[in-house]
Amino acid sequence: MAFQRRIFSGIQPSGNLHLGNYLGAVRNWVALQNEFECIFCMVDMHAITVWQDPAELTRSTRELAAAMIASGIDPKKNILFNQSQNPDHATLAWIFNCVARMGWMNRMTQFKEKAGKDRENVSLGLFAYPALMAADILAYKATHVPVGEDQKQHLELTRDIAQKFNHDYEREMFPLTEPQIFGTATRVMSLRDGSKKMSKSDASDQSRINLTDTADAIADKIKRAKTDPQALPDTVEGLEGRPEAQNLMGIYAALSDKTLEQAVADCAGKGFAEFKKMLTEVSVGVLGPITAEMRRLMADPGYVDGILREGGEKARALSAPVIREVYDAVGFLRP
Repeated sequence: MAFQRRIFSGIQPSGNLHLGNYLGAVRNWVALQNEFECIFCMVDMHAITVWQDPAELTRSTRELAAAMIASGIDPKKNILFNQSQNPDHATLAWIFNCVARMGWMNRMTQFKEKAGKDRENVSLGLFAYPALMAADILAYKATHVPVGEDQKQHLELTRDIAQKFNHDYEREMFPLTEPQIFGTATRVMSLRDGSKKMSKSDASDQSRINLTDTADAIADKIKRAKTDPQALPDTVEGLEGRPEAQNLMGIYAALSDKTLEQAVADCAGKGFAEFKKMLTEVSVGVLGPITAEMRRLMADPGYVDGILREGGEKARALSAPVIREVYDAVGFLRP
């Protein structure tokens, strides 16, 4: 059975949207909208697997929507909405909870990392959320999902659930969704420690560049970013064993729309002081207009809410026939 080429991608509205989110996800989505039918979702239901301040969750959802629009995602060309507007996600997640096996869930490394040693006290939602992630994707029969390396395991689970559902109910209802993994700087690391991923949960604001940062703040953070005493190498191989240099060079390459090889050639032999000025210039040049547009949109919450409301309606129109198919397959009575 041929499925329509369709992208689904979601991102948690948990505040402090940073450069890693932009380069690892949002910027790639902007490119994808010219190749696929795209559904972009702020996954607020995933966000509450750990406790969220309600007012902050509302604000963060609007801020994320504003960031996506400011970055170039066209809400007229794509579907842009927050997950909780479409109850079909939760409906399908319950059915997938009954399809997925406990052993599959127990293998999810991200749950183990987030739960840590206190596994008995985390929410059931945190354990079961890969089934909701599968429902997010398959409610629209999405054929492709852009993922980072750390999300590949969840997409494999989505494929397992789709395959088992198709087998159990003897019909080819769901596609085996394919990952789309992007290249340069998909995994942006902390400015304070090149071995750790850039994260909003890091206690130090100096570890990340937020999309709301001013030009002066960006310049200050890049100036303070951890480096090593060596000059920049003339080959990509020369970055090996130098995590901070590799991270900053990856960011420079991505923001400059260059390959890592081209970026290294540009900067070969330069000291970090000179290179950081180049990195600051390109960072402010790319992020400055996005930040300004975000602020303009956040000042008009009614406009942002209207876009999300319209997106939610479009999303429900797409998922409703899928849910009807699922109900018929499972045997749920629909008088």
